[in-house]
Amino acid sequence: MAAYKPVVVQVVPKLGERITQDTVYWRGYKTPVQIKEFGAVNKIDFSPVAPYNYAVTASSRIHIYGRYSQEPIKTFSRFKDAAYCATYRDDGNLIVAGSEEGSIRLFDVSGRAPLRQFDGHTKPVHVVGFLSDKYRVFSAGDDYASSLWDIPSSTEIISYNEHTDYVRCGCASKVNADVFITGSYDHTVKLFDTRVKNSVMTIEHGQPVESVLLFPSGGLLVSAGGRYVKVWDVLKGGQLLVSLKNHHKTVTCLCLNSSGQRLLSGSLDRHVKIYSTTSYKVVHSFNYATSVLSLALSPEDETIVVGMTNGVLNVKHRKPEVRKEKTAKKRQPAYRTYVKGRTYMPKQEDFCVSKPVKHVLRKYDKLLKSFQSSKALDAVLEPPIRLHTPEVTVAVMQELHRRGTLRSALAGRDEKQIDLLLTFVARRVIDPRFTSILVTVADIITDIYQPVVGQSAVVDRQFLKLQKAIGKEIDYQEELLEVLGMMDTLFATFTRKRVTCLEESKSNGLGETTETSMNN
Repeated sequence: MAAYKPVVVQVVPKLGERITQDTVYWRGYKTPVQIKEFGAVNKIDFSPVAPYNYAVTASSRIHIYGRYSQEPIKTFSRFKDAAYCATYRDDGNLIVAGSEEGSIRLFDVSGRAPLRQFDGHTKPVHVVGFLSDKYRVFSAGDDYASSLWDIPSSTEIISYNEHTDYVRCGCASKVNADVFITGSYDHTVKLFDTRVKNSVMTIEHGQPVESVLLFPSGGLLVSAGGRYVKVWDVLKGGQLLVSLKNHHKTVTCLCLNSSGQRLLSGSLDRHVKIYSTTSYKVVHSFNYATSVLSLALSPEDETIVVGMTNGVLNVKHRKPEVRKEKTAKKRQPAYRTYVKGRTYMPKQEDFCVSKPVKHVLRKYDKLLKSFQSSKALDAVLEPPIRLHTPEVTVAVMQELHRRGTLRSALAGRDEKQIDLLLTFVARRVIDPRFTSILVTVADIITDIYQPVVGQSAVVDRQFLKLQKAIGKEIDYQEELLEVLGMMDTLFATFTRKRVTCLEESKSNGLGETTETSMNN
């Protein structure tokens, strides 16, 4: 009696995601921690000094969180209405924030009451920050004005009124203590030098500007607005270097990693995209539950914090690198021990004894071996196989069809089992790998259970789904055939033109040769 041969499962390569070093790196963050705030999170800013606490601005409060704390370690709540854009100074000792009532408040991180209050704006102030000299603060708001303030004297140094719409973003240069940048809903980005009374550069973004970012070198500027992220060369007078359109909705925030080699952008489409700053291609992407409003990366890239419109703060920490403890290595046998005898060639008088190979059969193979067709089919309709390896289910169905026992295996099933079979067939029949056998299965099921149609609402619903799936696939095939016919016509036309051109060139060449010979 011949030995049983296991079912051969057709292996088809899958087009999976390309695994790169960036994929491995950005996947190295642990499961996120969710923290609920009182309102939409409009700004997140990390302290530049250890232990790298971060300030979260939401509703009328500013919360200071430790890197690993899920509760705020400090709260600033001296605001009558909403607070905006809480930002750390470079030394991590002071925080400045704007407000809905138009005032700007300066806080000491070790205190609670504001150290300074700057009044001058007539509408909400959405943008505040420190210049790199640490003694001046810039601000901008819904009154279209951009102002500069002196911290020691609490006075306004200069005010610019060049924007024609709300100013909602800004940043300061880390290289030049006199330069800061603002972005407005009037579609422009303006670069100001505090030594000059007017802006020194205006860049047209083309969409309401939601976020601006200056590279640490001060030579490149990134602006975000609408679906676009644009990179500009400041040293060349604001020349556009690249325009990125990888988001489906408005881009709301930008961030750089510590090395400046990766640019992060968050959007209302619930995605955070990570770009390489050399090729400006997307190297990784994060998905979130709701729209992203703010984004920050810790100075050592150990923590990613994302603020969303529903007031949820999403915090991801990098997994710590596991260091293997060095243990005393046991002495291993020499290499020659493993290869001994492998190169020996048997002689003619030698008697070779082969070691029997034991094949472990799977459950469905054991059932097929004992001719239990119905139970074998049940085994491959279990969720782990049916959902994750449908090719195994289809291979067993094909084997049953080859044996001629597929009809008996499908017959005699109750409502729940019929529902399961029809769900699988309706879902997988459009897959080109499985279409041939599953069409046969669908025909047999329809033939067997046609008399019970109308007796079960569940079974009737699955039959309708199957009919809809097959009908839709037929429509697709007809459309593809029409496109194929059009392409054949175009290719035939191109071929005919090429042949005609070749014939003309040949005839012209022959005529010239004949004329030359006659002249001679």
